[in-house]
Amino acid sequence: MSNSVSPPAEPGVYPLLLFALTENIGLAIAGIMGALIVLAVWEVNLTPLLASAGLAGVIVALAAKDILGNFFGGISVFLDRPFRPGDFIVLGSGERGKVVHIGLRSTRILTRDDVLVSVPNAVIVSTKIINESAPERKMRVRIKVSVSYASDVARVEELLLKVARDNSLVLAEPEPRVRFREFGRWSLDFELLCWVANPKDKGLLIHELNSAILKEFNQAGIVFPIPQRDVYVHHVSETASEKDQHLVS
Repeated sequence: MSNSVSPPAEPGVYPLLLFALTENIGLAIAGIMGALIVLAVWEVNLTPLLASAGLAGVIVALAAKDILGNFFGGISVFLDRPFRPGDFIVLGSGERGKVVHIGLRSTRILTRDDVLVSVPNAVIVSTKIINESAPERKMRVRIKVSVSYASDVARVEELLLKVARDNSLVLAEPEPRVRFREFGRWSLDFELLCWVANPKDKGLLIHELNSAILKEFNQAGIVFPIPQRDVYVHHVSETASEKDQHLVS
């Protein structure tokens, strides 16, 4: 059984991005300060320039509101580190995939359909994000199973644990477990809980477990309940029917 855990994302990515961001901001501030000092040495009246710059700054800020939002959103992502390149995340809008790039303006996610989704950082910092790779890369998988009321509870639990332990994607530690959740309207409801080493294997594991459970239950004669209703039809004799029609008329 292979239970190796994928290595974490390279820790040097964030410091390099933050250093580049700080360097660019520093160069911009140094350039502005240098220009102001030169103008002051030349005894240029800065009041009209500053007033014009202030008005122009307001106009530019309004026009570039989304760009600035994404820029500061990128800074927030760098500082908070809600995820790293290589992590599997789920956005509030439902997209799930692997983080492949974190930039100053956007974050790119590769979905399980091999579709690259670019999400503005302003959206990233304002939406709910589930990081399936944190704090540890392994994640729990839940398989819900319903069986008929005539089923042997101990046998059901035994087969579910067997299916989990026979699968190479299921981690041996923490151990798989089965919980009898409730008495349903038509069935006894169980849940198989197990762990997978990497979130990217979640879909494959669910497929393999479901297929194996169906095979094992069919061989053991355990029935999956199907909701049904009994309909009783009462035969009415012709004489009674004619009598009813006469009373109505």
